[in-house]
Amino acid sequence: MAKTNPGRFFEDYSIGQVLHHAVPRTVTDGERALYHALYPARHALYSSDEFARNCGLPQSPIDDLAAFHVVFGKTVPDISLNAVANLGYAEGRWLKPVYSGDTLRSESEVIGLKQNSNGKTGVVYVRTRGLNQRDEVVLEYVRWVMVRKSNLDAPAPEAVVPDLKKALAPGDLVVPRGLNFSNYDFALAGEAHRWGDYEIGETIDHVDGVTVEEAEHMLATRLWQNTAKVHFDLTFRPEGRLIYGGHVISMARALSFNGLANAQMIVGLNGGAHANPCFAGLTIKAWSEVLDKAETDVPGVGAIRLRLVATKGGAPFELKGEDGRYKPDVLLDLDYWALMPI
Repeated sequence: MAKTNPGRFFEDYSIGQVLHHAVPRTVTDGERALYHALYPARHALYSSDEFARNCGLPQSPIDDLAAFHVVFGKTVPDISLNAVANLGYAEGRWLKPVYSGDTLRSESEVIGLKQNSNGKTGVVYVRTRGLNQRDEVVLEYVRWVMVRKSNLDAPAPEAVVPDLKKALAPGDLVVPRGLNFSNYDFALAGEAHRWGDYEIGETIDHVDGVTVEEAEHMLATRLWQNTAKVHFDLTFRPEGRLIYGGHVISMARALSFNGLANAQMIVGLNGGAHANPCFAGLTIKAWSEVLDKAETDVPGVGAIRLRLVATKGGAPFELKGEDGRYKPDVLLDLDYWALMPI
């Protein structure tokens, strides 16, 4: 029997299958330092223990997206080792902050399967949960990924496409226990703009840009243990190693600080699409659109729904053409909820 793992192919999945992913990981302040080294992340709640305590938390959490990358990375050997592309996200919720010293593990359930018409690939839908050392779910999300078939003669499974929410309702969002923005320090946060200063339909050009380097991308994929061949192995994709989509998400989120410095905590992921591939040498820029706003029952805390778009230097506020397809310059279209002081 072979001792190595070739990864799962489309025909290896079945509805209801539960995958317990190796290997648990204890996160430390090292993850925070490396995250801030990889991305120009400056949101104060993730930079300062004192700022976090002033907002009612025991200390500064690990960045929400860093926690996401750790949980996501665990799933790659079982879900997307033989992937063609990660296609989208839905119903993502951050349920508990992750702190230095927490140990995270991941598990996924297959909730949908659909073979593509070419008979060579299929789409696998999974619901993934990240759990800490107390078996508390810290985050959950659905993603769907296109996976190759190994045996092209394997029969197509009955198509099952899950009915997913187009967006989380404000009532689906979980505000971390203790969080309170009543004494929020806007000067230390870096901007004076609060929840009431943003209007639905408003667009924000985040101005800055960052050129993606091959070295930083390779460091990121190793840090998050994302072993997908398209990110690591140049012989697998001779035209260039595909930049991990999460790397683009984190870069765009960090760039959004300029204009959304007070959108502190990500608590919901409504949807997301990696519209076009990203390769080293491209310069990522970002813009946002305010899609919705909602109050919470927590003092001083409001929720704001944002569309975050990353481009490879394209003009801001241009998303799709007349044909409904994403513009060639668009790399990412992400729809998320964040918490902001009222």
